[in-house]
Amino acid sequence: MSSLVLERLGHYARLARLHRPIGIYLVLWPTLWALWIAGEGRPDLAVFAIFMVGTVLMRSAGCAINDYADRDIDGHVWRTKDRPIAAGHVTPREAVMVFVVLSLAAFGLVLFLNPLTIQLSVLGLFLAFSYPFTKRYTYLPQAYLGMAFGWGIPMGFAALTNEVPGPAWVMFFANVMWSLVYDTMYAMADREDDLKIGVKSSAILFGRFDRLIIGVLQLLFLLLLAIAGNDLGMGAFYFAGLAVAAVLSAYEQWMIRKREPMRCFQAFLHNHYVGASIFVGIVLDYLL
Repeated sequence: MSSLVLERLGHYARLARLHRPIGIYLVLWPTLWALWIAGEGRPDLAVFAIFMVGTVLMRSAGCAINDYADRDIDGHVWRTKDRPIAAGHVTPREAVMVFVVLSLAAFGLVLFLNPLTIQLSVLGLFLAFSYPFTKRYTYLPQAYLGMAFGWGIPMGFAALTNEVPGPAWVMFFANVMWSLVYDTMYAMADREDDLKIGVKSSAILFGRFDRLIIGVLQLLFLLLLAIAGNDLGMGAFYFAGLAVAAVLSAYEQWMIRKREPMRCFQAFLHNHYVGASIFVGIVLDYLL
């Protein structure tokens, strides 16, 4: 393989943010919650593999279309000025092509699942494609992100049970609350740049009440998961996982207390552990 091809692939990998897997984790954890609960602790291995690969593909596709949508913005934001399109390493047309190829690959995997899951995947693809453009029209693109990132929950239940029960939708809306939490922290890091260039975000909408509203959203997130867990008959380890997540969430409040951009970004990254703690609780609930 020529060095030129390797260089292009390297730029595409950066476009897909494979060097920064936090987005994969934040999509993966709610998907794993759903698969483990729907599979009663033993999800079908083939379905599990499809969702794991599909998660990586769709998150990568989402990054590509996000950079296309933000091609005139990223160069003005300190954290994003080195992204491939902003830096001139990848053209907007190439970004769209990467999105299409990765999306088709993910959809090809879904075709091995049942019709309900296939139908849900079409809406999931629409959410992934349309999310990057919402920040031009609403101050709550973070809520829309939560729908896109949490769509693995109804899809996971559909794939394993051929239905999406009520508690699954409660978990889905809990994930929307969680996404509002961590993506508002992310937006807090970019708030000054966003104000200058006219990009909308929840951090701008919440203003000086940002920490208070994040705290309320954290409580709603955990409360909704507790309600879903109770309806699903989950045991002590599940709720212990939620308790650990609550402690981690409180620590994030401490991290953003001075609204320092870098600390806000670190708090965003820290949510990986929140999702992981809930998953560990679910796994232990079925093992012990």
